Amino acid sequence: MLSIAVHAIPMRSCGAYVAKIPNVKPQLCEAALLQDMHARSVQGRPIWGRDMPSSGADLRILVLGGIHGDEMSSSSLVFHWIAMAQTTHATAPVAVHWRFIPSLNPDGLFARPARRMNARGVDLNRNFPTPNWARDARQYWEARTRKDPRRWPGSKPLSEPESRFLLEQMDSFKPNLIVSVHAPFGLLDFDGPTVPPNKLGRLYLDQVGIYPGSLGNYGGIHKGVPVVTIELPSASRTPTDGEMRQMWTDLLRWTSDRLAPGISTAAEHLPQQQ
Repeated sequence: MLSIAVHAIPMRSCGAYVAKIPNVKPQLCEAALLQDMHARSVQGRPIWGRDMPSSGADLRILVLGGIHGDEMSSSSLVFHWIAMAQTTHATAPVAVHWRFIPSLNPDGLFARPARRMNARGVDLNRNFPTPNWARDARQYWEARTRKDPRRWPGSKPLSEPESRFLLEQMDSFKPNLIVSVHAPFGLLDFDGPTVPPNKLGRLYLDQVGIYPGSLGNYGGIHKGVPVVTIELPSASRTPTDGEMRQMWTDLLRWTSDRLAPGISTAAEHLPQQQ
């Protein structure tokens, strides 16, 4: 398993993230205790993460934000969920080893203006090695997106350091679930085995299909790792604090019900929805 550096995110880096990400104050960033994941973007920016193991963990869950740099609310949600995990970690009904990565694409986030792609103009969520990538990814990009530069899949799968890092995370951490946060379509998508969640907070399940090179396609369909894709309603604004907490509660409930069968206390200790 990956050994993460003990050095937490510097205050200056928190300042940079706070300036770009909505609804994240310096205290929230600093309290997240992000650590260097020993990975760098195209432009050499660190990819920060938080590893939160639990003794006797039954499940490993990887939570990702900011695959697309201009979906800033996705990174914010991950910061808020780190704070929630810190307060519920010891009392959760199912032992979970969490790994949070708020911004997989820091070059896109810190571009002026922020942009979907990484520094080489690649849509990281089309760069994963799904079957027949060489044929399907280019064909889809040309025919379905009309060569939209915002959705360029790259010259080959895993051409980018950010997508290679995420693949390494999947191979070393071996998550039982991946939660990938996006914006701005206001829905819940799902790929892979098991029964998907019907809703998280105010977001309802609306499976939109798979795309060549996408994380949902690669992880959920090809590798058999459930991928919950959250599409927040706005890229520049987060849901309310209460809505983000309800999404977290719903995720915990579904996780304990569907991914940890046989644990009798699954949903009994979670607060009821209002």
